[in-house]
Formats: sequence, C-alpha cells, structure tokens
Amino acid sequence: MNAGADFDTLSTPLLWTGPDGVVDRTNTAFARWLGISQRRLQGLPMAALELDGDGLGRAMRDGAPENVRLHRVSLAFPGAEARFADLWLSRLDSGGWLLEVHPVDEFPGEDPLSALPLALSAALKGLAHELRNPLAGLKGAAQLLARRIENGADPGGDSRELTGLIESEVERLTQLLDRLLSPAPPQPHAALNIHAVLERVLRLAESDAGWAVKLVRDYDPSLPELHGDADRLTQAVWNLVRNAIEAGAVNVSLRTRAEHGVRIGDVPHALTLRLEIIDDGRGVPEELAEQVFLPLVSGRAEGSGLGLALAQQVTREHRGSLTYRSRPGHTVFTLLLPMPLDEGNGGE
Repeated sequence: MNAGADFDTLSTPLLWTGPDGVVDRTNTAFARWLGISQRRLQGLPMAALELDGDGLGRAMRDGAPENVRLHRVSLAFPGAEARFADLWLSRLDSGGWLLEVHPVDEFPGEDPLSALPLALSAALKGLAHELRNPLAGLKGAAQLLARRIENGADPGGDSRELTGLIESEVERLTQLLDRLLSPAPPQPHAALNIHAVLERVLRLAESDAGWAVKLVRDYDPSLPELHGDADRLTQAVWNLVRNAIEAGAVNVSLRTRAEHGVRIGDVPHALTLRLEIIDDGRGVPEELAEQVFLPLVSGRAEGSGLGLALAQQVTREHRGSLTYRSRPGHTVFTLLLPMPLDEGNGGE
C-alpha cells in the first residue's frame, strides 16, 4: 500500500514507517489526534510512541504477519498526553509498516446515574464470580484426593499439598466474604515473591483442568520482590489463566521478565515486571475486541463477564497496566507492574 494523493483527506489516523520502523510520514488526522505536528513525528521510531509495553516493537521484531491487531494501547509523543486506541499494523510491500489507529475512550461507559442499576447487577455478579473461582479449585482438589484414596494411594506428599490448597482457598473465600459484609480499607502492600503467586495459580489450574492443559513456567529467577497484595494478584492472574482454559487452550505459559525504563501511563518506572499469560486457545472474539475489559462482557453464554474487568482493577490497584493481543491460536495478556529498585527503598 502506498500513500496516495488523498492521504491527508482521510479521517482515520494513519502512520507510515520505513523498513527500520522509523516514522516516514503521517496523515493530518494522526498528528491532530496525537496532538503533535507531523514534522516532529518524522524520524521517530514508531515503537517509541507506545507507553504501556512493547506490543508494536515485538510485532515488528517477530516478523508479524500481514495484519496484527493490538487492543487498547496507549500512545503518546514522548512527554505529551497519552491517547488510547486499537491499532492495526500491516506490512507494506516496501518492507515498512502501516499503522492504522482507531481511537477509544480511556474510560468508556454510560452516564453514571443511568448506570446505577447496572452497577448493582455487576456487583452481585462479581460476588458470584469471585465465589465460583475458589470453589472450583476446592472441588478439583477434593476430587483428586478422593480419587487417590479410592485407588489406595497413601494420602501423603501431594495429597497433603492439595489439602493445603483447600485450606488456603477456604481462607481466601472467607476473607472475600468478610470484605463484602464489613468493608475495610485495602490492605497495605507488602513485599512478595511473584513466582510464589504464580505457583499458587498453577496449582489451582492443575486442580481445575487436570492433564487437559499443559502449564509452562518461563520464569526469570533473578527478579526482585514485588510490593503488592498477594491474594489480589492471585485473583487477577487466576482469572486470566482460567479464561485461557475456558477458551480451549491446550498450552498455557506464564512468563516473567524484568524491563527497565518503561512508562505506565504517563509515569516512568526504572524497573518493571512484565508478566505474560500466553495461550493457544480460540482467542478473543472479534466482536468483543473493543469491550473485553468492560464488566458483563463475555464471549461465553455461561460467562459472567467479570474476570477481565476484575483483573484490570487489580492491576490498576498496583499502579500497573493490563493489555492484550490476540488471534486464534495465540493470545497474550500482559501485566506491567512497577517494582522497587532494591529492598531498601520500599518502592518507587
């Protein structure tokens, strides 16, 4: 595709790069949307416009296919205000890239007064959703224990671990109900090992899915401790993993890496945790792509539509971001969470 004579008459924001990923040209709509002049954009690496994560850079480095869609990405000229958009990235015959931008509101929704009945419904469904997740883990663990006892296996070792899982999930369920009945301020964040959180999630997934799903650990063992709420992070990651399982995934990978010099929104962070949940399921339905983080939106008839909304809420509680990219057979949800540079500074 080439930039024709009517390039600047298009209302859709568009950007062209050369094979090196450096901005060659934009149309007037793109510059107006981003709030910066076309001249200042020329010569800038396109990936430098992305604030949360590195979806554009990864797509180019991975040799993206003809079209790649990235959802709810925040873009900004360095130092300027962020804008949110869904992005279409296409490879050009010249070897460069065409970026097509479809702006979205940062906080889409209806008038607050008219949304009150929906908010109450969402709260009740949220309670049901959060009760169902730990109960599913309890049920799976109990079934495994029962099967081993029936087969005459010694109820020790793994069985004791499953018993511990049941006890911890019962405790989490009790605390959830306590918060509902007697609201209290959020617990202060404390130092935690993110891999301990992920191991808890994987144990729940093993109890829930059994051998039907291969769970892959791709951890960076050198990561420092994160400051956060272990229970809330367990809740968020379990929602994402369970969504992958329910989307028909055969393989689910949890990948952790440290990244330096990342901006989350308009805040720069010297050190950031990148946590990716990667699966080979059906992917996010195209018709839900722009609404997937909204409450009550689900691609399954029996789904509550609360899992992703709650995961995003927990991520924001930790001053992080949650984004995703998806196509059938390859979906990646990415959490970016700020990390302290050392144990002595207590966070950023």
